[in-house]
Amino acid sequence: MGYETAMAKAFAPAAERNREPILRVLRRVLPPTGIVLEVASGTGQHAAYFARHLPSLRWQPTDASTEALQNIRAWVDDAPGDNLLPPIELDVRWPEWPVRNPDAIVCINMIHISPWETTEALFVGAQRLLCPGGALITYGPYRLHGEHTAPSNAAFDQSLRSRDPSWGVRDIDELTALANRTGLSLEDRVDMPANNMTLVWRRTA
Repeated sequence: MGYETAMAKAFAPAAERNREPILRVLRRVLPPTGIVLEVASGTGQHAAYFARHLPSLRWQPTDASTEALQNIRAWVDDAPGDNLLPPIELDVRWPEWPVRNPDAIVCINMIHISPWETTEALFVGAQRLLCPGGALITYGPYRLHGEHTAPSNAAFDQSLRSRDPSWGVRDIDELTALANRTGLSLEDRVDMPANNMTLVWRRTA
């Protein structure tokens, strides 16, 4: 993902392009009120945009990167409302997360650019923190039944693995098996622009 700097805030053009399609899904699946935990918030653009357009929800951005946390703080400082919370450091592989009882968890474009162990930790953390019925919402490129959904995704997957062999476009079947082991189930799969998908997982147990 490309990054630019604007007004001392990190800026990813891709986040500008996908924020509205993602927001449409969030409006449908998030609860009307409560706290949304965003894992791997990156630049903070999504957090700022979603908090502004979902004012009845409190949005908690997080990231494991010190640089990302600084970027997110710049967006928080410029936010017009008070429902965008200060970012907190979070590595999902930690045995305990410094957050309590979110009503939903959102994770955008992390699963394919991190080791599989990170995805496992995300699902385990969601099981631990979400109440039954709570949603984990993930967005990004995915394979389906072992196949890429577009040639561009196959090329992207190859590029990712050349950068880090532990990265790569994950298969929804593998994620579903992981969800079943961690008390989650796949409720919805939404096709998105640019050959991405939004997956809605619900905590069942």
